[in-house]
Amino acid sequence: MTSPVRLDGDYRAAAWKRLATKTFDVLVVGGGVTGAGAALDAATRGLSTALVEQRDFASGTSSRSSKLFHGGLRYLEQMNFDLVREALKERELMLTRLAPHLVRPVSFLYPLTGRGWERPYVTAGLTLYDSMGGARSTPRHKQLTRTGALRIAPSLKRDALTGALLYYDAQADDARHTMMTVRTAAAYGATVLASARVVELLRAGERVVGAVVEDVETGERVEVHASVVINCTGVWTDDIQTMAGGRGRFHVRASKGVHIVVARDRINSESGLILRTETSVLFVIPWGTHWIIGTTDTEWDLDRAHPAATRADIDYILEHLNAVLNVPLTHDDIQGVYAGLRPLLSGESEDTSQLSREHAVARPQPGLISIAGGKYTTYRVMAADAVDAAREDIGGDVSDSVTEFIPLLGAEGYPALVNQVDRLARHQDLPVWRINHLLQRYGSLVHELFALAEGDRSLLEPLPGAEEYLQVEVVYAVTHEGALHLDDILARRTRISIETPHRGTETAEAVAGLIAPICGWDDERVAREVAAYRARVSAELESQKELADSEANAERLSAPDNRRIPVSRAPENP
Repeated sequence: MTSPVRLDGDYRAAAWKRLATKTFDVLVVGGGVTGAGAALDAATRGLSTALVEQRDFASGTSSRSSKLFHGGLRYLEQMNFDLVREALKERELMLTRLAPHLVRPVSFLYPLTGRGWERPYVTAGLTLYDSMGGARSTPRHKQLTRTGALRIAPSLKRDALTGALLYYDAQADDARHTMMTVRTAAAYGATVLASARVVELLRAGERVVGAVVEDVETGERVEVHASVVINCTGVWTDDIQTMAGGRGRFHVRASKGVHIVVARDRINSESGLILRTETSVLFVIPWGTHWIIGTTDTEWDLDRAHPAATRADIDYILEHLNAVLNVPLTHDDIQGVYAGLRPLLSGESEDTSQLSREHAVARPQPGLISIAGGKYTTYRVMAADAVDAAREDIGGDVSDSVTEFIPLLGAEGYPALVNQVDRLARHQDLPVWRINHLLQRYGSLVHELFALAEGDRSLLEPLPGAEEYLQVEVVYAVTHEGALHLDDILARRTRISIETPHRGTETAEAVAGLIAPICGWDDERVAREVAAYRARVSAELESQKELADSEANAERLSAPDNRRIPVSRAPENP
């Protein structure tokens, strides 16, 4: 069993020294799920690997997705069978071998609205969907009458459906999954660093031979030398390609997807929902004691670090959902909102909903690999393809990818712990539901949290204003998971920023107080972090009152950014 690495302050200091003194086989730029996957893939092939991320791990698209591992029913309708088959295989791997502690089945009700042709048409699609993934650990779809569907989802209007089908996919907390992938890469020897920004690529003639990396926290810069740089920066892909002095082989456009979060009691249903819209589909996804509802699909060419949801985005979601609900949702029901950017490969169509979700890998010049497109579910395949493409620059005998057989940290021993929930609850004097909550976030690493609390049982008390989380989870975020700022914890290590009506503002001081001694923060730094977080929430709430992207973007950017990185707008594609 691979030993976990603590991503604490000592680790970060040592990692900076390694960046400056070691020549790596692979330097991965971008700490979203694709970059994390590429670092894990390279490290488990025996390659010396470094991963740098300018903000926080999963701070971009990889914490703002629909949080599903799914084949994608609409890609089936587009006849993209290869993408669906590939994604369903990955879903199965996650559920059974790689991340059973993080990924779990979720059911969806597919309401039928027509008569005659619609049921056999959807049935044929779902039958294909059930069979394409090979071995499966989710149930097959079921046929339902209107009465049967309303029994499962009483919140639906009776005249909104004529019948339904129930099918299954899988879901995960995307930010936690990415974090576990990063830590697994570190456990296999990769050097991983957040708040580490590439400001220049090193070149020998036309060949890329590394990068100048800046510590965003201190301003210090080091030269990192590597045989190959793998560009996994999502919507920033074109920036790195431009930095290399080339046009690149493909271009990436950003499509904004907005989701809202409401309390579970606002919609009476035992299952998630999938609803057709004019251009795409709308998901209503169970999320613990909440529902996540989305998404939109609109072009975005403003700041890529902080995409803003507008009132128009939220109204679009509410309008389509309320068309089928007995009791409409209002803006007052919304407890959280988040906006993410999909990195879509540019096509000839101007409609982002028609751009490709397949990924592309290119070697625009020696020493540089770029990968973009794809979807969260297929990150592992994307990562393997990127490292395969890097073979030419690494030289020698590079092994094939083995990540299909490498469980993420926390997976090993997880099934046994599930069977021991009652015993763990008694031993820790915690309710069973709390142990389940912890297991589904940390898996078998839960023992690391219990060890932290051995010397201070108060850490097993709930967080003020966010009682679903324990204080020890906040401490663990800093001592083991590399959190450097308050919003790293409130927005990604936990999801307090989207799961509480106050968006984390009432919890911020308590969290800052817990981590200040560990981080070495004085009173001034604590006050600055809390003020910056509250300003971020205020700016997001104001942006969600605006109708236009430009105004919402301006409101969002009015908040201070603890990571002092220049505002990034999408480059104009030639």
